[in-house]
Amino acid sequence: MRIDETLLNEAKAYAARNGRSLNSVMEDALRQLLNRSTEVAERPRIELPVSGSASGPRLTWAEIKEILEQEDIERVMRTCHADA
Repeated sequence: MRIDETLLNEAKAYAARNGRSLNSVMEDALRQLLNRSTEVAERPRIELPVSGSASGPRLTWAEIKEILEQEDIERVMRTCHADA
């Protein structure tokens, strides 16, 4: 196995700082990489809404701005009523 010399030196320094053997550091790193790959493969796919999709409305930037402004107004009104 060939390992980049700079990476190997960093791993040796890490092992020394943490009172561990280089072998245990390398095993942990490989184990974490393999576990992360498994975790990613097991996650369910999430469908995100896309602006302009065939199933939803297509909004212009002006319409989006208007909706956001209306939501801000409604939030301020709810806050004022809650404080009263």
